[in-house]
Amino acid sequence: MRMRFLLLAALLATPALSAPVETGEPNNPTYKPAFAGQHRAEEVHTRTALAVTEVATGLHFPWAIAFLPDGRMLVTEKNPASLRIVTAAGKVSAPVAGIPKVNANGQSGLLGLAISPKFATDHLVYWTYSEPRPTGGNALALARATLVDGPAPRLDGVRVIFRNEPALESNLHNGGRLVFAADGTLFLGLGERSILPGRVQAQDLRSDLGKIVHLNADGSPAEDNPFLGKANARPEIWSSGHRNILGIAFDARGKLWEVEMGPRGGDELNLVTRAKDYGWPTIGYGEEYSGKPVGKGITAAAGMEQPVYYWDPVIAPSSLMIHSGRMFAEWKGDFFIGGLASGALVRLIVKNDRVTGEERLFADRGDRIRDAVEGPDGAIWVVTDDDNGKLLRVSAKR
Repeated sequence: MRMRFLLLAALLATPALSAPVETGEPNNPTYKPAFAGQHRAEEVHTRTALAVTEVATGLHFPWAIAFLPDGRMLVTEKNPASLRIVTAAGKVSAPVAGIPKVNANGQSGLLGLAISPKFATDHLVYWTYSEPRPTGGNALALARATLVDGPAPRLDGVRVIFRNEPALESNLHNGGRLVFAADGTLFLGLGERSILPGRVQAQDLRSDLGKIVHLNADGSPAEDNPFLGKANARPEIWSSGHRNILGIAFDARGKLWEVEMGPRGGDELNLVTRAKDYGWPTIGYGEEYSGKPVGKGITAAAGMEQPVYYWDPVIAPSSLMIHSGRMFAEWKGDFFIGGLASGALVRLIVKNDRVTGEERLFADRGDRIRDAVEGPDGAIWVVTDDDNGKLLRVSAKR
């Protein structure tokens, strides 16, 4: 009797697992996770009361936000391609002069953005954009310039410091997110351009397509790159086998993470390791838009990395940030992913490099979220993907 009582007490003390956020039918129900927690983690709920403030409107398909030291923001607009300075009160500047010619068609345009870690002294701004190439096609370019502030802001000394090779006739899957590491080098995510001639190069080390590249601040290959000095490999490559990387961030330990869009199903969160192959298009958890399998329709193969987490149906991940815990103590270390198809800011709880909970914030607003970054005080700033794009501030309600 005592044993039965103890067993009953243990069962009552064990909290019941919540259902996952996503309960819809996956595109391919035959695909199964490689390990527990790789898919459809239990739903969690933020306890802190939240306030969402609409700070600015009228932005034209805003794509990226970067904070200046004085609390103002730089914001890229994808199409028409322009760079704006926005105050915390929502005042939007005229376009910053000096942006070179941009291919602003389809998914292409003015894209990723970062300021130099030494901005206080060098005033350098870095951005990515789809560059028309004189020999045909287009490809992502990384440029930098000095920001000259004032009533008529401009970029001086514009220089392209890295060009994605090869160029293709495609307006899709540019990638374009970039992040500085603690040592002042930078990592840049590159798409495989979607079309078959690009897709087949995602695992080819002779091509930049479908790669993460690791660069010095001047655009040259970083010294610790795994393929530096090796034949038949580009020296800037850090990792390969990616589809369309649209979020990239470091956690508090200095580990690099990325999110990338899958086709129908198979959006991924990956922990990025030097020299590893992340499998696209050989393996994945999605299918072609036609409903046919991608390649052989397999989810695992020797020598290829598994995603830490995947979504099916997709959320269409557009950005990635990892919260410091300022303003929101319960969010410390949590991952926040912009969702286009999901119309939500997707929160993931990550413990020991595994996802243990998922939450969809603000899905009731109906906004396609393009970027989300943490501001100086810990509030989250969001831009929405629309011709009348909004700048939103998410803070703790007082």
